[in-house]
Amino acid sequence: MDDRIRFETKEESNARREREFLALTPHERFLWFLRSFDGRRSDPDAVDQPTKNFVICKKDDLVR
Repeated sequence: MDDRIRFETKEESNARREREFLALTPHERFLWFLRSFDGRRSDPDAVDQPTKNFVICKKDDLVR
C-alpha cells in the first residue's frame, strides 16, 4: 500500500483503502493479510490469558 501522507476524511480514506485492496488479486490479498502481522508484536511483560480464539502467530526464529 501507499505510505504517502494524505489529507482526507476518515470516510474518504476508508473508501480509498477498500478500492486499493479490492483491486489486488486473491493471492496478493492473502500475502497482504500475512504481512499485516509483521508490525504487531505482543508485550513481553503481559500475562498471557488463555482464550478460545483462533490465533496465528509468526515465529521470529524459523527452523531451517
